[in-house]
Amino acid sequence: MAEAVLRAAVVGVGHLGRHHARILASAAGAALVAVVDVNEPRAREVASATGARAFTDVRDLAGLVDLVSIATPTETHASLACELLRQGVPVLVEKPLARSVAEADRIVQASAASGAPLAVGHTERFNPAVLAARSAIRDPRFVEVHRLGTFSARSLDIDVVFDLMIHDLDLVLSIVGSEVECVDALGVPVLTDRFDIANARLRFASGCVANITASRISRDRTRKIRFFQRDAYISIDTGAKAAEVYRLVRTSGRGPAIEGGRIAVADGEPLRNELQDFVDAVRSGRAPLVSGEDGRRAVALAAAITERMAAHAAL
Repeated sequence: MAEAVLRAAVVGVGHLGRHHARILASAAGAALVAVVDVNEPRAREVASATGARAFTDVRDLAGLVDLVSIATPTETHASLACELLRQGVPVLVEKPLARSVAEADRIVQASAASGAPLAVGHTERFNPAVLAARSAIRDPRFVEVHRLGTFSARSLDIDVVFDLMIHDLDLVLSIVGSEVECVDALGVPVLTDRFDIANARLRFASGCVANITASRISRDRTRKIRFFQRDAYISIDTGAKAAEVYRLVRTSGRGPAIEGGRIAVADGEPLRNELQDFVDAVRSGRAPLVSGEDGRRAVALAAAITERMAAHAAL
C-alpha cells in the first residue's frame, strides 16, 4: 500500500468528527471518500464540504474504504470498531477506546483476529510541545498534571476520568514506562450524575508518583503537566503548545546553578499529526504510534480510578 492513495472515511461527524473529516480530506496519501452519521442532514453537510459521499450506516462502507476513523460517542465504539475490523478495515478509534475494559478487549481481539491495524486517538502524544520535551524526560520521580475545562454538553455518557483525564493517563503511562502498583482517587459529581471533577494519585513500580487532576466544570481551561526528576524539571503546557526545561548544572570552582527555559516547539496541529501517523502506518505496514493495547491500558487504569472513586463515594 506504500504508493497507494488510501480511501478514508469518518464515522461520526459531530464536533470532533468534522475535524477528522477536514484533515483526512487533505492528508498526504489519503482521500476522504465517505462520511457516516446517523444524523443524515449533518452527514450530507460535511460530505458536501469535503467532497465525500454521505451515509447513515457503517455497513454501507463495505468494499469502499481502506481505513476508517471513528469519532462517535464512546458507548458506540465497540460495536462500530468490531464491525469494521471484522471486515479487515484498519480503524482509528477516538479516545477513550471503549467505556469498559471488556469492550476494549473485544476491540483489541477483533483487530488481532483479522490482522487489521487498530490505532487509538490519544492526541496529546502528538502534541508538538510533548514531542519537543519528551527527550528531556528521563526516569521522573514525581509528575503533576492539571487538566481543567469548562462545562460542555458533549461526552456526558462518560465521567471526567474517561472524558478528560484519560488523555493524561495515556501520556503518563507512555512516558513513565512502568507498571502502576497503587491507585487512590477521589471524585465529585457536581453538575451531572457522573464524576465531574477527579483527582488520582498513582504509584508506579519504578517509585514514580503521579498526581493527576481533571475537571470539566472549571471557569478557565488549563492543560499542564510537570515532570520532576533528578537535577531537572520539565513543564509542558499542551494547551499553549509550549514547554520549558530546567537543569541543575554543577561546575568545579562555583556552586550549582539552574539553567534552562523555554525550548523550541515546532508548529503543528496534534490531530493532524495523529491522523497522518495513522495513514502512514496503514500505508507502510508499521504499527501506529498509539496502539490498541495502549488504548486498552489507558481504559484499564481509568476504570481502576473510577472504581476507587466510587468506593470513596460509598463511604
